[in-house]
Amino acid sequence: MGLFRSGMSKTRQSFLGRISQMLGGTDIDDATWDDIEAVLIQADFGIDTTKTVLENLRTRVRREGITRADKIHDALKATLRELLKAPPPLNISGRPLSIMLVVGVNGSGKTTSIAKLAYRLQTINNRKTLIAAGDTFRAAAIEQLQTWGQRIDVPVIAGRPGSDPAAVVFDASAAAKARGREVLIVDTAGRLHTNYNLMEELAKIKSVSQKVVPDAPHEVLLVLDGTTGQNALQQAREFRKAVDVTGIIVTKLDSSAKGGMVFAIYNELKLPVHYIGLGEGINDLVYFQPDYFVDSLFDEN
Repeated sequence: MGLFRSGMSKTRQSFLGRISQMLGGTDIDDATWDDIEAVLIQADFGIDTTKTVLENLRTRVRREGITRADKIHDALKATLRELLKAPPPLNISGRPLSIMLVVGVNGSGKTTSIAKLAYRLQTINNRKTLIAAGDTFRAAAIEQLQTWGQRIDVPVIAGRPGSDPAAVVFDASAAAKARGREVLIVDTAGRLHTNYNLMEELAKIKSVSQKVVPDAPHEVLLVLDGTTGQNALQQAREFRKAVDVTGIIVTKLDSSAKGGMVFAIYNELKLPVHYIGLGEGINDLVYFQPDYFVDSLFDEN
């Protein structure tokens, strides 16, 4: 809980943390609901999820006989908790080699998240891990992963900048199998989600990985920048049209992110958030825990 609270201090201060200051000791009236709606919209919940939260909160307030605005605080926290669910375990067990694709646009924190995820899997989950540098369009991405790989002691299979990403993934899949690695994490090109060629490329990567492990990939994790709010939600919608996204990593929740888009992911996309980024350190990609997350959005009082 401590890492959640300290890591999300800026997110808490930006919007939701101020809600307890806004809800004074007056009777609940139309202005109260207008104020809550405004805070939720500003906190990147989006129109649809804000509507869901308000409807559920009104029901809870009536059921519990709450009449004072300063008593809504706990009811709102409980309402938000109901929107979230703990993520299921990653589907990376029960077979000799599991393959995970990681997708997302440039600038989302994808490459760094891959390194942190590999470190978690290898040190916390004791899974022998290998990384494929499949974003061959950016020499910097390849170099960044190779540097991270040396730092965290996870092998990285890479090709030359501009080489065929699918060929790199095939080589990495074969290498992981030959070396007895249990998890292969594949970085993919982070061009704009509207780029048709990128989606075709992801389909090709999926196809070549299946030549080594027939039912691959076993997870497709989408990395979303928490500071981009509803734009991130639109990215998720577009990626889901092209690939079978199975879960989400939300990054940069330690900065200016407002947090509401996490609720929108669950409410509108029905996708689990597996990890969130709460800092730059190697241990700052943390397993998503809904209760800790909600509690960390509010001021202590």
